Amino acid sequence: MTISALIERIEIDGSPATAEALLWPALVQTGHFTAMQVRGGKVRGLDRHLARLDAATRELFGHALDGDHVRGLVRHILRDDITEASVRVYVHAPEGEPSLMVTVRPPMELAATMEGRAQSLRSVPYQRPFAHIKHLGGFGQARHADLARRAGFDEALLTGPDGAVSEGAVTNIAFFDGREVVWPDAPQLHGITMQLVEAALPAVGLPTRHAPVTLADLPSYAAAFVTNAWGIRPVRRIDDVAYGIDERLMATVAGAYETVPWDTV
Repeated sequence: MTISALIERIEIDGSPATAEALLWPALVQTGHFTAMQVRGGKVRGLDRHLARLDAATRELFGHALDGDHVRGLVRHILRDDITEASVRVYVHAPEGEPSLMVTVRPPMELAATMEGRAQSLRSVPYQRPFAHIKHLGGFGQARHADLARRAGFDEALLTGPDGAVSEGAVTNIAFFDGREVVWPDAPQLHGITMQLVEAALPAVGLPTRHAPVTLADLPSYAAAFVTNAWGIRPVRRIDDVAYGIDERLMATVAGAYETVPWDTV
């Protein structure tokens, strides 16, 4: 499948992308982005997406990024005819000032059952630089993810010194010790879905905490799951460590996520 078949619309600062306007984002990898799923013209955690974009723009380019401006650009590209979509907002600074590229793709739908969503992960010795930023230029993680898929896995699990688990190539990971959900505290991007799930779990009686997790610790956990903009998926195995799909746990986690309200763009 080609990129042109996947992308429905691209706009830069509210105008249709031209070949000239696309030169900078095509050739320069200094920038950052956020990815969101739109349903019925609404997004879960919209305020967190806007806060992420503003914080990274301040850090990378020294400028604030107005959330209402971002929302206006997303509304503009969706117009009245697209209400279900995968939307990405990229921020570059070709002239020293933030420039926003917004792309629209078809919505991503996960399998209906947790069994159908289950993921196998291959651990790799790699951590993203400046991991707290959802930045561009991620060749290392993309290469590791590709090699993992070639080896029969669904995703790469990034690890640091002494096998410290941090995150997936495009996901956050959490472990269940039978009582609490444990998020690795190694360098990672705090994904929006991760933030929303973590905030919602205590209300459904599931405590969470952040703690070191190493590859050597994996057999001690009862279950694991990953999160990203697509949703929540159980982990079937990591390397040679197999996990059963805890349907009760996954129903609780997915149910907590479902309580998160949708925000109108």
